[in-house]
Amino acid sequence: MVKPRYQEKKMKKLFWFVVLTMIVTSLSACLAPRGDTPEQKRAAILSMHDDTLARLYQQRPTARDVIDKAAGYAVFSNINALYLIVGGGGGYGVAVDQSSGHKTYMKMAQVDLGLGLGVQDIRVVFVFHSARAYMDFVNSGWEFGGQADAAAKARDKGVAATGEFSIDAETTMYTMSEAGLMAKINLAGTKYWKDNNLNY
Repeated sequence: MVKPRYQEKKMKKLFWFVVLTMIVTSLSACLAPRGDTPEQKRAAILSMHDDTLARLYQQRPTARDVIDKAAGYAVFSNINALYLIVGGGGGYGVAVDQSSGHKTYMKMAQVDLGLGLGVQDIRVVFVFHSARAYMDFVNSGWEFGGQADAAAKARDKGVAATGEFSIDAETTMYTMSEAGLMAKINLAGTKYWKDNNLNY
């Protein structure tokens, strides 16, 4: 006869295995840009870049002037899945040096704890107001720790509702979901780095 405690542990393991399998299955087709070759993947990322900026400029026209005056910017698609209290995400993007037009293709990943269900495509646009901030991001990447949600504070109460946040004095961030500009985003456990397979 199987002891109740052993059976309970076995059921918990099975439960978490199923949850993690659902996350991996949901994300596996979304974490990388479409395409079989590096050229096709770069083209897919640039298509996402164009679509994201078009949506941003339509929803917040002043963002165009902010980006035009910046030293550089980066656009990401972050596919985020959450099942009960375990979630994760990842995606891809491109950083653009405004002075040269040079593009650096990048990856991102996120581990999240929350409560809910579902998969969401979140678009993030980072705007770097100095060449130093841009180069630090591209060359060193970023990794936000557990308190990162507090780092993305709105400049004022009105801006908070339009998806524009200040990461620091040299970096502005815009966030969008399929429903439009987002008033809040959690950056905890998020990391950005170069995609060595797509850069040349």
